[in-house]
Amino acid sequence: MAESPYRWSMRWCIFFVQRLLLGGERVWRFTRKGCVIEPPNVLVIPSGRPNGMQDTLKKTPLHEEHLGLGAKMVPFAGYEMPVQYTSGITAEHEAVRDAAGLFDISHMGEFIVRGPQALDLVQRVTVNDASVLAHGQCQYSAMCREDGGILDDVVVYRMVDSYMIVVNASRRTVDWDWLSTQSAGLQVALEDRSDETGLLAIQGPNAEEILEPLTDTNLEDVRYYWFTEGTVAGREAIISRTGYTGEDGFEIYVSNEDSRWVWNVLLEHGGSLDLHPVGLGARDSLRLEVGFPLYGNDLDQEHTPFEGRLDWLVKLNKGDFSGRQALIRQKKEGVKRQLIGISLSERGFPRPGYSIVYNGEDVGAVTSGTVSPTLGFGIAMGYVPVDLATDETVLGIRIRDKVIPGSVNRPPFYKEGSVQR
Repeated sequence: MAESPYRWSMRWCIFFVQRLLLGGERVWRFTRKGCVIEPPNVLVIPSGRPNGMQDTLKKTPLHEEHLGLGAKMVPFAGYEMPVQYTSGITAEHEAVRDAAGLFDISHMGEFIVRGPQALDLVQRVTVNDASVLAHGQCQYSAMCREDGGILDDVVVYRMVDSYMIVVNASRRTVDWDWLSTQSAGLQVALEDRSDETGLLAIQGPNAEEILEPLTDTNLEDVRYYWFTEGTVAGREAIISRTGYTGEDGFEIYVSNEDSRWVWNVLLEHGGSLDLHPVGLGARDSLRLEVGFPLYGNDLDQEHTPFEGRLDWLVKLNKGDFSGRQALIRQKKEGVKRQLIGISLSERGFPRPGYSIVYNGEDVGAVTSGTVSPTLGFGIAMGYVPVDLATDETVLGIRIRDKVIPGSVNRPPFYKEGSVQR
């Protein structure tokens, strides 16, 4: 049955009021099944209606391809991005777990650091030890403020004569300013290549089989968190065995000009091996199933790597870096709150902002949550007092007026992925 003009006008009235009040951080979405709250960084726009604000959003080189594939587009981190295609989020999620999915992640930022003291700068701004990286190796890390709060989680690439730092789109300006400030007094040259770089991710158990015939590199030689430089579909590319899904796969860096060609060749060639385009919706549920944190939800400036269970990244003995003294103190004193995973034992859909409850009292809030398409039950992450952060601790999540029981379950929730570690 067609919706009345009155209902549309009410929906848009509420949408604009909340946009003004909340600044796009959280938006209520009205559906035929009720009212739900969307996670930070995602602003849901009723489909089929114009939106003047879209003129201010950036577009990736693949924007027209997404529209041609029937994608539902939403603002995310300053970009207009596909949240899902015509098959829907669950089907896209399952495609990545069972076969392969192709993602446009060109909104990510890429910074190049060159010069005699390039390593010194990378060591100064990241908590991990980049000095151990060989050419062709990459490393998950974090950048912290002096008080230990996380500015961003990043990936550092060791190139032949430089380093590449890949940052989250929503943190690009902050990260660039921080990197520039920290470079003072060092013999380095910085370059922001974000606007010239397209980034695709092919993920899933069939990823290597799909990509292998299209590249001049031997993908079997590319280990997890290593990369190589070669060609994909005849175009120059950096091919990295990394991803954000828990499945085997590759992230492919190409020029903006080559992005559409490579995207279309991959989709055409991969069709026989069940390759599907995948949007942000499934990317979020895939990463949550394996416990990968999302900056702005699970990580932020108010929490340190020790609180966010990224202690394995922090190399306090590597020498001085931003946040080191604060982290030394915190390690000695211990953390008061910690990021946990929660598995629900009864039916319920946990969402960001919902209260985490222990013995009838609110003890934290959900930072990421969903019903796992693979596992079939609710999973979530959030910060709680450290004495409750032990596996099997019984707690719950308040969903509407009911507390749904669950327990602490240290991620990954899904442990059967094809990723080659």
